[in-house]
Amino acid sequence: MEHEQFTWASLIPGLSALPPHVSNGIIVSIILLIIVILGYTQYKRNADQVVPDGRMTFRNFVEILVESIAGLVDQTMGPRGREFMLIIGTLGLFILFNNLSGLVPGFLPATDNVNTTFACSLTVFFLTHFYGVREHGIRYLKQFVGPFWWLAPIMIPIELIGHLSRPLSLGLRLFGNITGDHLVTAIFFGLIPLLVPLPVMFLGVFVSFVQTFVFMLLAMAYFSGAISHEEH
Repeated sequence: MEHEQFTWASLIPGLSALPPHVSNGIIVSIILLIIVILGYTQYKRNADQVVPDGRMTFRNFVEILVESIAGLVDQTMGPRGREFMLIIGTLGLFILFNNLSGLVPGFLPATDNVNTTFACSLTVFFLTHFYGVREHGIRYLKQFVGPFWWLAPIMIPIELIGHLSRPLSLGLRLFGNITGDHLVTAIFFGLIPLLVPLPVMFLGVFVSFVQTFVFMLLAMAYFSGAISHEEH
C-alpha cells in the first residue's frame, strides 16, 4: 500500500476525508477569517485611539497588512485601485498564507496543487472581463477586433489566445514555483533534519512572498487594462 504523507488536517474530523490541498485551504481560510474578525473587533474597540501602541499588537499587525496591500494597490493601479482592494487583498492573503504554510511540517499548501492555482487564476480571468464589460459595455469587445475592422479575422484569434493564456500562465507559474520550492525543502529535511534546512526555509519564505507579489501584480495589471479608456 502506498504510504500517505501525514498532515495535521487528517486529525480533524470532517477534514481527514478531504484531499490535502482542500483541507489545508479550508484551514488557511478559517485562520484568515479569524484574523479579520479579531482585527475588526480590535479596531472597533480602539477606534478613538489616535496614537498607535509603541509595541507590536495584533491590531498593529493587521493594520500593517492592510496598509501594505492598500499601498501596493494605489501605486500600481492609481486612484481607482481601492475599488479592487477587496479582491486583490483576498487573493493575496490566501495565496501568501498557503505558501507559507507549506514550510510548516504537517501542512500541504493548497497552492501546491494545480486545481487551487487555476481556481485563483480563473477568478482573475473572469473578473477581468466582468469589470471590462461593466466599465465599457459592449464596446469592451472592440479590443478583440483591432483598430480596423478588416483586421478582425487576424486579430480575433490572436487576442483570444492572448487572453486565454493569462489564467494558464498565472496558474502554472504559481503552482510550479511553490511545488518546486517545497519539494526542495522536504528533500533537505529528509536528508539532514537539523540546521542545514534553515537557509532553504528562509529561501522558501522569500519565494512565498515573491510569488504572491507576482500574482497580485499581474492581476492588478489585467484589471487596470480592463477598465482603461485609452484603448476602448
